Amino acid sequence: MKIYKPLKSGIWSGREASGNLYFYQKVQLTNLEEKEEWVKNSPVYVLLGYASDEGVRRNKGRVGAQYGPIEIRKQLGKLPHHLHPSIGIYDAGDILCYQTELEKTQAALEEKITAILKQGAVPVVLGGSHDLSYGHFKGIRKFTGNDKTIGIINFDAHFDLRKNTRGNNSGTPFYQIAEESKKDNTTFKYLCLGIRENSNDAELYETAQENEVVFIENERFNLWHKDYIIEEIEEFLNSVDFVYLTIDLDGFSSAYAPGVSSPSPMGFSTEIVLECLKTIIKSKKLISLDVVELNPLFDVDQSTAKLAASLIYFCIHKLALL
Repeated sequence: MKIYKPLKSGIWSGREASGNLYFYQKVQLTNLEEKEEWVKNSPVYVLLGYASDEGVRRNKGRVGAQYGPIEIRKQLGKLPHHLHPSIGIYDAGDILCYQTELEKTQAALEEKITAILKQGAVPVVLGGSHDLSYGHFKGIRKFTGNDKTIGIINFDAHFDLRKNTRGNNSGTPFYQIAEESKKDNTTFKYLCLGIRENSNDAELYETAQENEVVFIENERFNLWHKDYIIEEIEEFLNSVDFVYLTIDLDGFSSAYAPGVSSPSPMGFSTEIVLECLKTIIKSKKLISLDVVELNPLFDVDQSTAKLAASLIYFCIHKLALL
């Protein structure tokens, strides 16, 4: 079974319209294994699914995230777009996990992320379990080289800094990145927004401290503390060359995101995330992004899928205005 699978026509759909008014009408399919030249001298965004929940299974979560990418596409396709005709939106298909071969899946994602960046496009990964961050980051690192500092900004309830002594999973990606940074003598820069104390044990806090992780706990991650939060983000942005953005849907309150592996009513709101995204995008340092942990098997009225689609929609439209 092939790990990489381009999409067939008919996947994207939405309201019928004579003009190019809806997102599904804007999307073109592409195959990363063919030598295809995308539109040059204009912004290009390439969607890539990570159809795997093996990392969640290993982390003893409730599985179903492998169905996340297709559900995000269904909701994103329905939205009206306001993008200039010159802006390219491509869908490169999915990275699949065959049986339990998670490490091969992460390596395949790494390869495709590098390929997208080499063509001057912005990768937008649709998840899928959060173990994709390891392959995603490595793909960016391979493109930028070790002389550039890549800052990771993660909206999440969890540090995902668990040790991978028993194998990679959805809770280990940033620990893996931190350890490889030590070996490569590169700087590990990690900002985590929305951390919940009741979702991280003492050992994880110790690992975060050892690796100089900057984080804001959920109690302060709200609009009442907006000025402080934006100041922290700007300070972090000033210390890096590029930003890799990852949004874990389980960080949101289950009022917004019931369809995740680890839901909680005590999560953060959409409003503070959108304010933070504006600051991150305005910096012009965002090189790649993903939205992870959508589990359609537990979603209610597709609300989590709609949230994921809306976040991607927001980021692409704000980036296109730069």
